[in-house]
Amino acid sequence: MNSKTILLEPVENNRLAALCGGNDQHLRYIEEHTNVKLNRRGSSFLIEAILKDDVAAVEHASMVLKKLYRLSSRSEINDEVIFHTIQSMNQGTSHPPSKTITENMSEDSEALFGFSTPRKEISAKTTNQSSYLKEICEQTITFGIGPAGTGKTFLAVASAVRELTQGSVSRIVLTRPVVEAGEHLGFLPGDIGQKVDPYVRPLYDALNELLGSEKVAKLMDKNIIELAPLAYMRGRTLNDAFIILDEAQNTTTQQMKMFLTRIGFGSQAVITGDVTQVDLPKGTQSGLHHAANILGNVKGLSICRLTSSDIVRHPLVQRIVNAYEKAEMKQKKSPN
Repeated sequence: MNSKTILLEPVENNRLAALCGGNDQHLRYIEEHTNVKLNRRGSSFLIEAILKDDVAAVEHASMVLKKLYRLSSRSEINDEVIFHTIQSMNQGTSHPPSKTITENMSEDSEALFGFSTPRKEISAKTTNQSSYLKEICEQTITFGIGPAGTGKTFLAVASAVRELTQGSVSRIVLTRPVVEAGEHLGFLPGDIGQKVDPYVRPLYDALNELLGSEKVAKLMDKNIIELAPLAYMRGRTLNDAFIILDEAQNTTTQQMKMFLTRIGFGSQAVITGDVTQVDLPKGTQSGLHHAANILGNVKGLSICRLTSSDIVRHPLVQRIVNAYEKAEMKQKKSPN
């Protein structure tokens, strides 16, 4: 079977218009990213697979249309929403899914984890992101490992803001190794905060988005939000804090062990990084890679792996990451 007809109910013309977009541009976007052809008559949609007997593509597109129609009652439908919906429902479609699997996928996509921060509603856009947020809530230490654009740093900061505003912790500590990405910037002027500022700008950007720049500045003045270069963490014990170690792929094994043993009572830690973008000197083992290999069975600690399918930036970013992954795999297989 390479076609299927679905009826979207209740029939509401404004929601159908929002789903389809001007000149059916949203339907064309869905066709392009699900490998199907869509024909609409009122609230009835005929879904036809472009490839013969591609049942998975038909089922995938069917779930996407139903989910987007549900969302249209409370949210704006745009390319970003459509893209994330397609991604979140893109699991298990390499083979024709059974009806039970299809129903479970639909239910799971509705239950993606989310919460509120003072200025922004936070909601996971993929099932892996949802698991990541849940693990941060439940575990003392959570590793978020994945490529650029998967939201691992932003979601960690959002979780920290939530814990701080709820009173679960009394401060947020931000840290990362000061390693330059293939460039030597030389001497940087200013105090320690100004010297490290360029390295932690993504963390600042997330805080400003979630709390507002004025609020962030006040909290930093009161040392409620603290910037602590990783090299300065030795000898400290961090109690009642939410600690984020960003760009952890650039820690050495000794630095990672030092950081993990700083965790005190009432504290949580999230370690984020991308093991494919290590800027350490050649021959130096990444502390993130090493920790992920040896700590998997430690109670109270979780290792969450995000993939290119979890990228929430422009769709082109996902294609770029996939191209690099394929090139790296080809290089590893090559005898030269």
